[in-house]
This record gives sequence, structure tokens and C-alpha cells, in this order.
Amino acid sequence: MKFLNKIGPGPLVAAAFIGPGTVTVCTLAGVEFGFTLLWAMGLSIIATLVLQEMTVRLGLVHGKGLAETVKNQIKIPALKIIGITLIICAIVIGNGAYEAGNISGGVLGLETFLAKSTYSFLRIEINFLSILLGFIAFIILFLGKYKIIERALVSLVILMSISFLIAAILTKPDLLLLLKSVFIPKIPDEGFLTIIALVGTTVVPYNLFLHAALVREKWTTVRELRTAQIDSFIAIILGGIVSMGIIVCGAAIQGASVNNAADLALGLEPLYGEFATYFLSIGLFAAGISSAITAPLAAAYVSKECFNWKGGMKSKKFRMVWMLILLLGILISSLGFKPIEIIKFAQVANGILLPVVAGFLLWVMNKKELLGNYKNSLIQNIFGILIVLTTLILSIRSLDRVFQWNLF
Repeated sequence: MKFLNKIGPGPLVAAAFIGPGTVTVCTLAGVEFGFTLLWAMGLSIIATLVLQEMTVRLGLVHGKGLAETVKNQIKIPALKIIGITLIICAIVIGNGAYEAGNISGGVLGLETFLAKSTYSFLRIEINFLSILLGFIAFIILFLGKYKIIERALVSLVILMSISFLIAAILTKPDLLLLLKSVFIPKIPDEGFLTIIALVGTTVVPYNLFLHAALVREKWTTVRELRTAQIDSFIAIILGGIVSMGIIVCGAAIQGASVNNAADLALGLEPLYGEFATYFLSIGLFAAGISSAITAPLAAAYVSKECFNWKGGMKSKKFRMVWMLILLLGILISSLGFKPIEIIKFAQVANGILLPVVAGFLLWVMNKKELLGNYKNSLIQNIFGILIVLTTLILSIRSLDRVFQWNLF
């Protein structure tokens, strides 16, 4: 129990970035390129470690979340309005679109065990598993206690980690080739966009807002900074290992026709037996429902900071935001809608937001009046600049894909 008490927001951040989208990207990376892009996932984890450590320091030392700091530090009214609008659109509306994917991913995992989950009502096809997963997420969030949310997500992360790693072990990978692929970078033909996707699905914009807010729920003084940093490092590294495990699973059926993680589960069964399928499906379920909890939570925290709402997780306005995000996800997922335009908007907003947030975070972390002796070191700034440049490429790539500029 003492060990569990020391666990903080780190696993929640890991739960947020290992959602169905990450599972799908890692699956396709393995199917298309084998172990070749494991090094890209390693670099993505390093980038995540650097940025999330900055948000931990910001939350504990400065005592304010990233959204609130953005609002306070931008002195020009017009720029402040633009910044807040961009954040609200990308995080709140964007998470509403992606919430459907989180719930749908969890449903894909459960459908391995349940033969039928879709029923007709007034000529409308409704997937009751989407409603079930949404209800579970609702209960956990409605209780409004950080400790309950934390324990639920830690349990899901442990379940997800064990499931994916066992599935990877069952494929009996070539360990020597695996290690070479982790430490020796290679960019295969047509692999650049997949590398960008691996970074983009791991370095998640809303995690930078969520983490700074959650460390203040867990800890109250800067004396606990070291504990918070260790918590973050362990959870994110574990999340990276899990992501690599998914790539390994995909590599086991390299060259097969696979479009998502559900296809991966079916592809593994004839080669490695039904156990591999079951473990992968359990992992997908855990990934989906854990992200279905963190996405609405992040949107609620961002709204609270942007609009100066008072009260905690049980306040009416806070609950109103996460309920809206969750309801959107349930409706879109259960009715089988494909929210193409909303997702396109979310991609544009997040594509613009990611380098802006990373750049602003780097700028804030060098302000001595906010952080004192806890401001960034030279090495942290070097890593931060490299990450900002990478996220800028991600931004251009996201916009290129949406508007079909054909820059890449």
C-alpha cells in the first residue's frame, strides 16, 4: 500500500498517450517495417520525458497549470484571446472527436470475447458496448475523487502493460535484432511519415496541460518534486516499452493486411494461438477505456484554468465539460458515425497547438521569476529546442495531410 501511495500522475499520463490511436500506429509500424522503427519510438519517449518533466516542475514550483500560465504570461490582449481560443478548440473540441476513437478502441477489445454487441433500434444500429464503456468512465469521473481516478487508471495501465507485453513475448522475437533496431536508427523507404506518426501519437499536447494540473492534486510542495519526477519517468518509460511491445506484435505478422489493432489480434491467432489474441484484446480494451477517462479530464482542467473557475473535480462547471466530451464520444461511437470534419478540425488545431505549446513551455521554463533555481538548465534547453523543431515538422505534416498540400 505504501508503494501505491507514492504512485502519482505518471501512470495517468501513460494511460493518456497509449490509447487506441497509439496502438494502431504502433501496429502498422510493426506490420509495415518490422523492428526497424523501434528507435523512433525510443526517441519519442525521450521527447515525452523531457516535456512532461518540465510540466511537473511548472505545476509544483510555480503552482499553476500550463493553460493558466499561458493566459497570465501573454500580456497582449489580442494574442491572449487567440491563445485561449486555440487551446479551448484544440483540447476541448479535439478531445471530443478523439473520445469516440478511445471508446471505439475499447469496444474492439471487448468484441473478441462477445459475439454480438450491435442491436437495431428504430432502424438505427446501436453498439451497446460503447454505452457500457462510457458508463464505466462516467462513474469513475463522477465520483470526483482524484485518488479513485488515480487507482482506476493505475490498475488499467498495469493490465494494459501486462497484456501487450505477454502478447509480444508470445511472438518469440529475435532479441538481438530487436536491440539493434532500438539503438541503430534506420529510415526505410516511405517510412518518414510513420516516424512522424509515432512521435505525434506519443508526444500528446493535452498531456502537457493534464500533467501540470494533476501533480498539484497529488502533491503540494516543491520538496516532493523528486518523487514526482521519478513517478513520471518510470510511468513514461513503461509506456514506451509497452508501445514497443505493440510494434513487436505487429512485426510478427509483417506484410499481412492489417488496418488496425483488431486486425492484429486476428492475425496473431493462427500463428501464436488464441492466447495472443486474448492478451492483445484485453490490452486494447484497457488502452481505450483509460484514454476515455483522461481525455475528458484534460478538457475539464483546461477549461477550468482558462476561465478561472473555482472548485475542484466535483464543481458543476468542471463536470459539465467532461460530461460533454464523454457524451460526444459515446454518441459518435455507439451510432457508428465517422466524424470526419470534426477530426479534421481537431488535427488542424492540435497540429498548430503542439509546437506552440512546446515552444511556450520552453519559454516559461526559462523564467527565473516564476521558477527561481528550478528553471531549465542548458542541456534541458537543448533537448527542448530539438523537440520544438520536431513538433514544428509534425505541425506542418498534420496541416499537409488535412489540406493535401503534398509537401511530403
